[in-house]
Amino acid sequence: MHLYSTRTSSVVFAVLLTLCIPAFPVYGQNTLERPRLITQPVDEHKLVTLAGNTRPEARPENDKGPVADDLQFVHLYLQMKRAPEVQAAMDALVDKLHDRTAPEYHRWLTAEEIGTQFGPAEEDIETVKAWLESHGFSVNVVYRANGVLDFSGPASAIREAFHTEIHHLNVNGEAHIANVSDPQIPAALAPAIHGIVSLHDFRPHPMVRPRPQYTFTNSAGPVQAVVPDDLYTIYNFSPVLAAGITGAGQTIVVIEDSDLYAASDWHKFRSTFGLTQRFPDASLQQIHPQPTGSSNAAASCVDPGATGDDVEAVLDVEWASAAAPNATITLASCADIYPSGYVTTGWGGFIALQNLLTAPGRPPGIISNSYGTSEPYGLQTGNVYTDGLYEIAVLQGVSVFAAAGDSGADFSDAFDFTPAYVGISVNGFASTPYNVAVGGTDFADTYLNEVSTYWNAKNGQYYQSALSYVPETPWNDTCASQLLNAFYGYSTPYGTNSFCSSAVGGQPYYTEIFAGSGGPSGCAFGAPSINIPTGTSVQTSDYSVVSGTCRGYPKPTYQQSLAGNPKDGVRDLPDVSMFAADGVWGHFYVICYSDPTYGGTPCVGAPSNWSGSGGTSFSSPVMAGVQALINQATGTYQGNPNYVLYALGRQQYNLGGNSGCDSTLGNQSNPRCVFHDVTLGDNAVDCTFLIDDGVNYGKFNCYLPSGAYGVLSLSNTSYEPAYPATPAWDFTTGLGSVNAYNLVKDWPGSNLP
Repeated sequence: MHLYSTRTSSVVFAVLLTLCIPAFPVYGQNTLERPRLITQPVDEHKLVTLAGNTRPEARPENDKGPVADDLQFVHLYLQMKRAPEVQAAMDALVDKLHDRTAPEYHRWLTAEEIGTQFGPAEEDIETVKAWLESHGFSVNVVYRANGVLDFSGPASAIREAFHTEIHHLNVNGEAHIANVSDPQIPAALAPAIHGIVSLHDFRPHPMVRPRPQYTFTNSAGPVQAVVPDDLYTIYNFSPVLAAGITGAGQTIVVIEDSDLYAASDWHKFRSTFGLTQRFPDASLQQIHPQPTGSSNAAASCVDPGATGDDVEAVLDVEWASAAAPNATITLASCADIYPSGYVTTGWGGFIALQNLLTAPGRPPGIISNSYGTSEPYGLQTGNVYTDGLYEIAVLQGVSVFAAAGDSGADFSDAFDFTPAYVGISVNGFASTPYNVAVGGTDFADTYLNEVSTYWNAKNGQYYQSALSYVPETPWNDTCASQLLNAFYGYSTPYGTNSFCSSAVGGQPYYTEIFAGSGGPSGCAFGAPSINIPTGTSVQTSDYSVVSGTCRGYPKPTYQQSLAGNPKDGVRDLPDVSMFAADGVWGHFYVICYSDPTYGGTPCVGAPSNWSGSGGTSFSSPVMAGVQALINQATGTYQGNPNYVLYALGRQQYNLGGNSGCDSTLGNQSNPRCVFHDVTLGDNAVDCTFLIDDGVNYGKFNCYLPSGAYGVLSLSNTSYEPAYPATPAWDFTTGLGSVNAYNLVKDWPGSNLP
């Protein structure tokens, strides 16, 4: 949609199985013994510490004292372990399920089969249940598939059983609760217990970037607000949809901690952009999935209503529906804020997903998660839980998409509206081996002075104006961007004479770190050794620097031997990317979001008056929509799409087929490319020293030779920006953005002509 002026401001599991797929044969009887791991009597005097499970904010300067002993906690999740040989067999099966030469190929399991074959030993479950109950807890649900016990009880029981106290915290004026030390458990139980998933209420954040009252860089000329038909033109959806591959019969689930403010927003979005008229079989439902096998109210999924995250909810359902316009869109949400006297330390989105993935029958085939927390802040057991939850999804054939993030390579400093302080880290909700991490791009036509080449001066019937594929660059709003520095006439993106040090570039909009995220997994396991308290100079959260015993997820098999991907031994992000910008170069997404409480605007008149936003919150549901087209074209679930995405990437990049796929070629690029290879720009963000209360804690991945702002870098002594766009795979956009037609057509088993 072409605009000359804009206003920006920024939403009981019952249905789902409409996908026509072949019968799922049972994988086979379990022949691998699940040995009992608890072999010693429980001695409450012999304890071990579950290290790496305390938030950095739980500091004396933030401490406001213990919570009341009778404060009731619900949805406490205890994560159990598998025997190493059982875990190894389970991991190996994931690879076999995606290997077209293996007899196990696509023979997806059910949750019950996963629990039977790979769940904890029943004796261990009963021992742990009895131990919890002996301390006054109620065990509400046993999720055998991923070895999780849902339990509830008072704060006094947490202190008695886990030898840690839950305290009130005040973190920069915000009230929180958290454990103030790592939990401890009897040594006899340690072989069977990873830990408690969460004993704090620091919630994940949505990956949406609203831009109120912002003057665009190219404000003298038009800006382009992206609408569904622009998506179809730019990423070549049109021939897929014309062939009848529209997402019909598919279900995409977006997991949330909020309901929609108004379901009518989704309907208005679809009718305004012609989706209702052209693709009438779509539907929307909001569900609150309940656990299987428990009627205990403490285990229930409570309807959250419309919270402050309803903008995330609405953009997820609208843009998933745009990408797969005849699909069923299911918003699955549970509350993570309870009435006074009750507390849940779990996240509502994962409570919903946990119940969906462990319900009888087949879960829906596609999940999108647009929230995140950094690996260090996810804590040891929280990361283990996320990894295991996604793994049981993949074993059932479910494809999980996760937003890579909106803060360049420093996810720990996301949402603090500051420069980067604590170095490189990634989104722990996107860094597991079992999900597709979706990064973000911007369009490069403004920088290349080619706007008229790629956008019509007038809007079409459905407000579209894109003429073809548009060259892309990594999404980067920050003053450290090489492209913004060049655009404003600066030679280097760091130091005294950089854009960051100028009157324009030094404004908060450019010094806050908003850019498409990517980087290596660095702290999925272990615990940081550098924890820095907040003083008075930097008003933001306490910090955890990737350090100490931190280590990342091992590099998955699908990511190995790929041009551009480093031999770093760890999982790297992102996998693919799609447009995610919020307007710095004049491009952003349109949404219908009418909640006035949180900045929404009435969806009346032309969409130029509607809300506009960016963020990888958009690119994740869009890629989930692409997967719905693939599932329809193949007639079956696909599990983890990365196995095919990277195989196609090796065909394109390892065999010398890269040059014709360079994104800067725009409409002159090779029409057979599956991926648009983004090679222009970077997602490097500005950084500075961390100085709290007069104490200089030094540099963390920050090259700052002079002035107030440097660039997030692999080196503190030389300019090695994290990260530049390069040919083939890179940390800015992964494999690149996709040509939807070529991707669906080239997918194994596709019936797209």
